[in-house]
Amino acid sequence: MILLTATVGAVIGFSAMYMFARYCRRNYGLRADVARRLQKLSDEPAVQSKKEAPRRVALTLDDIPFMDRTVKPLIEALKKKILSFAPTDIATMLNRKLMLAGKAGVWHINQCVIAWLGSIAVCSLAALLLIDPTEELLWIQKLSMVLIGAAVGAVLPFAVLNNMIAKRQRAIRRQMPEFLDLLCVSVQAGLSFEGAVSKITARMKGPLIDEFKQMQRDGAMGIPRRLSLQQMAQRCDMEELYLFTASVIQSERLGTSLAKTLAVQAANMRDRHRQHVRAEALRAPVKIVFPLVLFILPALFVIMLLPIIYTTLQNFGM
Repeated sequence: MILLTATVGAVIGFSAMYMFARYCRRNYGLRADVARRLQKLSDEPAVQSKKEAPRRVALTLDDIPFMDRTVKPLIEALKKKILSFAPTDIATMLNRKLMLAGKAGVWHINQCVIAWLGSIAVCSLAALLLIDPTEELLWIQKLSMVLIGAAVGAVLPFAVLNNMIAKRQRAIRRQMPEFLDLLCVSVQAGLSFEGAVSKITARMKGPLIDEFKQMQRDGAMGIPRRLSLQQMAQRCDMEELYLFTASVIQSERLGTSLAKTLAVQAANMRDRHRQHVRAEALRAPVKIVFPLVLFILPALFVIMLLPIIYTTLQNFGM
């Protein structure tokens, strides 16, 4: 097993060195030719008009920082090589999860794929290091431990993303009734839908406010209100937002009163929030069973039964 691990490590190391050598040869083999061309361009008289600003020309490749010249292109090349082995479905699923987590414009999908593969590698290596070399284990047992570590590393990033999505949806669900109440009052006071949304988003914070700000930016770019509302509902993927967007779109199409529609939706969201809170309260006894059995009951048994057992043993002279 040790010989196989060393062989695989050596192959990976030589492959990385070969790729790095090819990369350096491809990018820096024509360095002298590039320098001569830049020197020739610098010797020619610059023909510029008076209105043009002077531009700085790098005479040699040494003027480019080392990070931009070597490290960043190497990292991008490795990303492309690794991503070439990933199926398209994984990229699509990660893109959707990033959108639901609210990180679509913050985290890049390539970085998430690299982090996912790195998590698999790190957990596999950790499982390999946890194997005691003094114990005589079969190779199938060692391989099973490494595969278990790889499975844990593959599941861990998705578990983190799912947790972020659940927290974001809970925050949106808590903020929906208050936002709709304020929106209903603002529209009833005479403001338009866009004006009411602008007033509320300027004074509130949260994931729901960020989504409505994104909807405003889409509207400023010329996207119709119906389409921007549908895109917002898809980014959150919640039943409450689907109902809200459908009611607003239907009110706009039929020409009914938007204030009455928002009042009905605000009351509906308030009732749904109460029902959700009641459902969470009913789940509390089930959730407390495991801490009760694992931590509370053993401590109670020790406190209550240990004196009785000790007294009984003393009476029997043990």
